[in-house]
Amino acid sequence: MSDQPLLTIDAIGRKCPIPIIMLAGRIREVPIGSVIAVTADDPAARSDIPSWCRMKMQEFVAEVPLSQGSAFHIRRMY
Repeated sequence: MSDQPLLTIDAIGRKCPIPIIMLAGRIREVPIGSVIAVTADDPAARSDIPSWCRMKMQEFVAEVPLSQGSAFHIRRMY
């Protein structure tokens, strides 16, 4: 399984919960076992995205710092 995202959702400049809503709406666009990334600069995303992953039983893979915000990598588990 690759940890490279197949799809990146740009949520820079959007306040939570918008990045989560965008992720929830698009996670099915990648195959099970693949990684989707959400780029966000809202500090709440740092806790909200891993929490959403636990709640939805998706795997939170990593937070990758960017020049603006971070890319949050999530593996689709089902």
